Amino acid sequence: MKIGPRLDLRQVQRNSTPEGSATAIGRRGFLGTTLAATALAAAHVGAGWADDGPTGAVPEQLAALSGAGKPVMLAAADIRDLRAGLHGTLLLAQDAGYDSARKLWNPSFNRHPALIARCADAADVSRAVNFARGHGLRMAVRGGGHSLSGQSMCDGGLVIDMSLMKGIDIDTKGRLARAQGGVLLGELDRRTQALGLATTLGTATDTGIAGLTLGGGMGRLMRKYGLACDNLRSVELVTADGERRRASARENPELFWGVRGGGGNFGVATAFEYHLHPLAHKVLSGERIYPYSQARTVLAALAELAARAPDELSLGAEVFNSTHGPQVGRFVGWSVDYIGDPNVGQRLLEPLNRLGKPLFDSIGAVSYLAAQGAEGAATVAVPSQTTIYTKSGFLPSLSPPLFDELVRRFEALPGGLDASAGMSQMAGAMARIAPTATAFWNRPAAFDFLIDGNWNDPSRAEQYIGAIHSLWDAVVPFTEGYYVNTEPGADDKRLRATYGENYPRLVRLKNQVDPANLFALNANIKPTVAG
Repeated sequence: MKIGPRLDLRQVQRNSTPEGSATAIGRRGFLGTTLAATALAAAHVGAGWADDGPTGAVPEQLAALSGAGKPVMLAAADIRDLRAGLHGTLLLAQDAGYDSARKLWNPSFNRHPALIARCADAADVSRAVNFARGHGLRMAVRGGGHSLSGQSMCDGGLVIDMSLMKGIDIDTKGRLARAQGGVLLGELDRRTQALGLATTLGTATDTGIAGLTLGGGMGRLMRKYGLACDNLRSVELVTADGERRRASARENPELFWGVRGGGGNFGVATAFEYHLHPLAHKVLSGERIYPYSQARTVLAALAELAARAPDELSLGAEVFNSTHGPQVGRFVGWSVDYIGDPNVGQRLLEPLNRLGKPLFDSIGAVSYLAAQGAEGAATVAVPSQTTIYTKSGFLPSLSPPLFDELVRRFEALPGGLDASAGMSQMAGAMARIAPTATAFWNRPAAFDFLIDGNWNDPSRAEQYIGAIHSLWDAVVPFTEGYYVNTEPGADDKRLRATYGENYPRLVRLKNQVDPANLFALNANIKPTVAG
């Protein structure tokens, strides 16, 4: 179980999931703060948004918001027409199920859309896109609902919800998996692992495959087999004109280039086809936690081993501060995933054994499903119970000055703030693909870096966010660009650093397929021809 940004942070800011859902082990096991299992229960948030109204009732006019945030009034006849034309369901605020459908995993985002179209198929998605475009509505797209960045939900607009679209087909002979846009990575992992196969996906098992893959898709297998988007063979999507298109190396190749790392800028992806790799044996996975006094030593040793690690080996490191539970204080840890022979992996880790006896050690040979936390995992993204705030960036290298800043800044964090800074190893096979081969640009980066803070006291939110910003300001000079799946947004300078030389080409593609910027809730590539 890893602890870097795409690693054990899934137990904290990416995936504070219940035991039996995504396995509460690793750092959370060490700290003893496993959450109790919870259902996606409806919560009353005021009479206008409660779940106890009559299902199917439609007001004569419904207030909504445009993409620019201006008021839009929707007529009852238009809403009824949309509802009647869907194979799925259309939820308004007073409908049963609305409040649970609008919840995201990250409770920092408490948004209230005017309409939620729970689509049953690609035809529903097309109809919903046409409705949003025709009425000038703000629009968000929800795949799995994990949405660390909160962009799969919006206030006052239309949400296209694909959580009902769960189809998975496996071609064992051709080593291909086809999955619809509402599938969670744990669901796909379980189907492929039953056949001794796997493909690169993320590490938070209740993450939707759609947003994950469109943003690039980093996971345990990426150093050996590339990113999720590198394993993508085709994608079916609905573009801003409501048309259903298939994109691959042969069909709509420019669109296929753009969706592999360009996020949700170019359409609603309704189905994905992935290349699969044999993986039937156990893997070496887990982490070790040490006292904070060893932080610089642990980080330096990890960096030294990572610099000569084979593709099968992925390492991560983290410094973190815990203010709750039986283990309170600051700690440092490192994590491993080795997808070759676990005995070989143990020998490779010998240099890290010299760090001494850890406070916690979970490293062992486990099934790939266990490493992914996908054994008996939930089929929905169960919301976290703490407020979460993140900042992220790619690290070209690890260095003692970075370690010094992290150690010093963590010592200055205010009480009551649980915080972590994780580093997840990249490079390997993904770095041997040219940055211009797909929209994902930052392939040469050595590590992905993620800072997160989470807390329970809303009255101190401003103080805690300020503390995270201070920490981020100290380390941002060490970064270049950021992973588009982890933040609500970034300024133009950071966005351009994220897409590098690919940015002008992405703008040209955006001009062609979404000139009005209907798909704006993402790491947004703004069209130059938009009005």
